Amino acid sequence: MAGRMVEFQSNGKVTQAYLATPAAGKGPGVLVIQEWWGLVGHIKGVCDRFAGAGFSALAPDLYHGKTASEPDEAGKLFMALNIAQAEEDLSGAAKYLAGFSSTTRLGAVGFCMGGQLALFAGCTNPSIGAVVNFYGVHPNVKPNYSRLAGPMLGLFAEKDQFVNASAARHLDAEVKAAGKQSEIHIYPGVDHAFFNDERADVYSKAAAEDAWKRTLGHFQADLK
Repeated sequence: MAGRMVEFQSNGKVTQAYLATPAAGKGPGVLVIQEWWGLVGHIKGVCDRFAGAGFSALAPDLYHGKTASEPDEAGKLFMALNIAQAEEDLSGAAKYLAGFSSTTRLGAVGFCMGGQLALFAGCTNPSIGAVVNFYGVHPNVKPNYSRLAGPMLGLFAEKDQFVNASAARHLDAEVKAAGKQSEIHIYPGVDHAFFNDERADVYSKAAAEDAWKRTLGHFQADLK
């Protein structure tokens, strides 16, 4: 399914996003939150895959037109991200996505930086009823797990140098200690960003396919 660029309101400002919808026109709404590279082709492709699976998917441009192709450049954008502005952008994106959603509750999925932001969005926006966190990391994003409005599925990599297995298990324990539902899977022998099929150095077809099935199942079960 091919999507398109759209505009939505974020605290009175116009922000861009990539929207992909299913053939039926509407499906369960899912926010797709970018890696540190920005709103690049891979993230748009994930939205298209969601649409092909019957979902309405929206990826807000949290870098407001900027993207990176080199790690140093991406790291600068990553650390410069205004978290308060990102929260407003995610809230505005959720409101916009609701118009294309067949369900009252929305999902949020993110990768790397976006994984942490998906969890953050799930703790700040009560309309988000399910979260999928792919190896989420951002030192300035600190979710309040007690406010999580739905279950979290965490998908992590054993060889991840940013979010190791111990950190993943600690997150799982913290979410559960807050009285919320959490399930994590740590894929053996794979690296951070194993889901990104545009990065041959880290992509793992087997882990990515299993993670995709788990992601779809999580949203299908919890978005009503």
